[in-house]
Amino acid sequence: MTDAEGIGRRTVLCGAGVVGAAALAGCGGGEKSAEELKGKEVAKAADVPVGGGKINATEKIVVTQPAQGVFKAFTAVCTHQGCTVGGVSNGVITCDCHGSEFAVADGAVRRGPADKPLKEYPVQVRGGGIVVT
Repeated sequence: MTDAEGIGRRTVLCGAGVVGAAALAGCGGGEKSAEELKGKEVAKAADVPVGGGKINATEKIVVTQPAQGVFKAFTAVCTHQGCTVGGVSNGVITCDCHGSEFAVADGAVRRGPADKPLKEYPVQVRGGGIVVT
């Protein structure tokens, strides 16, 4: 096919590669540094159940309460392939993409395919909010 006849096969194939890469990049990633999050309230303590947690999709962070009054925060970006974790309950943070599970107490891998723990952020309770310190 010539340029006069429309879009050529090579143009379509190259364009598909760019679109595919953009789609993969949108799957996850975007993990924020502790410095970027420092001072930000990422959840309300009252919204984080004991043994469970709350996902802050905007900041890509998951806040957990492994024991009454103990709050932890981890990246919500799964260490397997960069998907955002999808749920927290019964002491486990779950990634819906491939089934990886992480402990709410320390972000450790409970079940693969992930083989690295979730990155932890330091937090404090301030005025009822969970703030990255």
